[in-house]
Amino acid sequence: MTLKTQKQRPASQLDPVPDTLDSAHAKLVYIYLEATDGATVEELGATLTMQKLSILSVLNTLSSAGIVEQDGDEYVVSN
Repeated sequence: MTLKTQKQRPASQLDPVPDTLDSAHAKLVYIYLEATDGATVEELGATLTMQKLSILSVLNTLSSAGIVEQDGDEYVVSN
């Protein structure tokens, strides 16, 4: 499986991390999704060196809170 090359936005263009995020993993996933305009579970796992189960748990929490949404195979920050 080949991971696509992610384009990153400059830090000055990123939105602040929502105050509702308490978990370090949730903040990390949110920042990565915000910086890259979305990623798959596999890309998150490879880049953040997190286990798939942890990533899915974080994405479920973020999705339930309306902070991220699934767009095909990718997860993106909600607008």
